[in-house]
Amino acid sequence: MSDDERDHERADEARADAVTVEWRGRDLALVPPRALAGLDDAALLRALLGARAASLGARLRPDRRGGCLRFRPSDFAEVKAALLAAGSRPVRVAFDERPALPFTPRPTLEPRPYQEEALITWRAAGSRGVVILPTGAGKTFLGALAIADVGLWTLVVVPTIDLLGQWRRALGEALGAPATAIGVFGGGDHEIAPITIITYESAQLRPDVLRHFGLLVFDECHHLPAPTYRQIAEGAYTPLRLGLSATPERADQEHLALERLIGPEVYRRHPQELAAARYLADYTVERLAVTLSDADRARYEADRATYRGFVARRHLVIASPEDFQRKVLWASARDPEARAAMLAWRESRALALNAPAKLTLLEEIFARHRDERVLVFSEYNQLVAEVSERFAIPQITHRTAAEERRLILEGFRSGRFTKLVTGRVLNEGVDIPDCGVAVIVSGNATRREYIQRLGRVLRPKATRATLYELVTEGTTEEDVAQRRKGQARSRP
Repeated sequence: MSDDERDHERADEARADAVTVEWRGRDLALVPPRALAGLDDAALLRALLGARAASLGARLRPDRRGGCLRFRPSDFAEVKAALLAAGSRPVRVAFDERPALPFTPRPTLEPRPYQEEALITWRAAGSRGVVILPTGAGKTFLGALAIADVGLWTLVVVPTIDLLGQWRRALGEALGAPATAIGVFGGGDHEIAPITIITYESAQLRPDVLRHFGLLVFDECHHLPAPTYRQIAEGAYTPLRLGLSATPERADQEHLALERLIGPEVYRRHPQELAAARYLADYTVERLAVTLSDADRARYEADRATYRGFVARRHLVIASPEDFQRKVLWASARDPEARAAMLAWRESRALALNAPAKLTLLEEIFARHRDERVLVFSEYNQLVAEVSERFAIPQITHRTAAEERRLILEGFRSGRFTKLVTGRVLNEGVDIPDCGVAVIVSGNATRREYIQRLGRVLRPKATRATLYELVTEGTTEEDVAQRRKGQARSRP
């Protein structure tokens, strides 16, 4: 027998005596050594996991055909630690747990003190957790710092196609990375590189991509707890994870799942703190009141009476948006009275949010900031179109084609026009040119949307930024404006 043959034989014997962890489709498999092959499930778990068999056993399921135990990739670190602690057999992992980058990433900029603090606290938490920074505070650069810190193949997961190119450019500049080291996966591209930027949608549809990477970075990580997207976190083996968001909190409380999917919140800074330290622009929030006409006021009160009457007669408690959805919106599909209440609620809301007097006030704001870039947000695309037509300014909604949107944003950036109106589509996931003035003509009650829109004017600048809120007096919009600042409880 040759030396090579003896080496192969010894390797086969070592594998036969070891517990092997390997990929089986979307799952990881725990393949027991031959000596344990005849044990029943309970005995096998005790032999492999020792004291952790009881707590971890429910996460492993037998695969009779494969002669193994399957488990979710996200449980890999815990299962491996239990195997090593038990010490009954050598542990062989059939894939690279820490795939190193083929180049040495070196940040090209000095981190700001709060970015350095965030990195240190994330590293102290085992390179696992969520960092919360306002829009404009440099979350992308923090992602670059994390990549440089661990030096591993990294998958950055983003919510929109626009962000694929933005992250690619930003990481290339921040890390001095060769062009071939950064790829994008989504929007028609299918590149897998040492640093890959992928959309949530693509990552969920292609779980095989996840097995290449030793670090996961989730941009706008409040998207991750969605029922389909959480499969991304569950389908990845690496425990090294960084979540980034300006406002991770969700109305459905599913943000609580982020600790399991990514890790605990490890660092948070608020816009006021960073503005006071001059890392973001100093800013003013001005609330401007408008009133309904007598005719619109009468319609508004009648609609509110219809809605409140329904709630009172049915003895409903509407303490959250989820209560409204379940007890009114869903009920309206089969209950005529609930439908009438839902339509009355919708009409009263539209009257408050689209009050004609807001356009007069908007004209005054445009005149006051004639030579400045002004970004206008509206909850309703109908009002977006009306503002665009009345003031002859560009508009961007979800219906705007990608190329048209790109040209409009380029024109806004270059100063070819200084006013732009939009709906929710520019709240996040789009690189908007810096501007000093934003106007919320109407919005919803979520704090996330408020912080995102405020963030559009917070990039550092010599002048003071201004956010205007146009609020219709004596309507539920006053309550909405308070709730999005976290100053009142939610009541539809």
